[in-house]
Amino acid sequence: MRTAAAPKFYETKKFKDNLKQTIIFIVLLAGSVLVLSPLWWMISTSLKSPAEIAQYPPTFVPKEFQFSNYVEAWKTAPFTRWAMNTFFIALCGMAGSVLVNSLVAYAFAKIRFKGRNALFIVVLSTMLIPGFVTMVPQYILFSKLGWVNTYLPLIVPAFLGSAFFIFLLRQFMMFIPNELIEAAVLDGANHLQIWWHIMLPLTKPALITVAIFSFNGAWNDLLGPLLYINDESLYTLQIGLQTFKGTVQTQWHYLMAMSVMVLLPVVLLFFFFQKHFIEGSNIASGTKG
Repeated sequence: MRTAAAPKFYETKKFKDNLKQTIIFIVLLAGSVLVLSPLWWMISTSLKSPAEIAQYPPTFVPKEFQFSNYVEAWKTAPFTRWAMNTFFIALCGMAGSVLVNSLVAYAFAKIRFKGRNALFIVVLSTMLIPGFVTMVPQYILFSKLGWVNTYLPLIVPAFLGSAFFIFLLRQFMMFIPNELIEAAVLDGANHLQIWWHIMLPLTKPALITVAIFSFNGAWNDLLGPLLYINDESLYTLQIGLQTFKGTVQTQWHYLMAMSVMVLLPVVLLFFFFQKHFIEGSNIASGTKG
């Protein structure tokens, strides 16, 4: 009786699995290089001298690392003041987005009232309106209120709710068992107490997701400050970056150095809260906890 021949190494399941994993790794590595190449170019340019930036062909690694670019760029303008302004706007906007949107989402998710679904559809339909359509009426309104050249037009809208954040939080809260709310009602809790003591702790991943999105949006906002801020002492970092752009010449080494420093807080925020961000983006994770 003839014994079956042993399969060749490239026919084994282990080889096929390893080959599949290797191909996936190569594809992901190539994609990562493609995505991160602009970031590397920005960091590399921030460490070059003006002469090296202008030379052709360009260099991907600086010949001499000019770390002094970061110090000099920060000294060219009151960036400390502008950084504090930006942090203030971003933190206020983040707090408003988390509190207001979670409260509205709780009402849509757990409170039954007449016309709830129709009103929720109206809220979602506002996502179809481009921001440029409301820009002029909004500016006229804030101008009539005397809010131009203040931070109010940049902060107050965050306390008026966002359709996307309301939808995200509502869908997350829908997975939380109603039995928890019924038990709280039997214990004498009102809706505000239920929202504060039950819903907010259980929706922490989704709240962190909203916080990251709102902070990132306020931190990187350029159009809003350009429209409403006139006083240089009230500038944000995004407007401050424009100081390196001249009509004749752009100081690319300073511009890229400051761009790296402006980008750093957002990267650190996502790095430390990425686990909660991923959980919050997964609506089904609302069943956890």
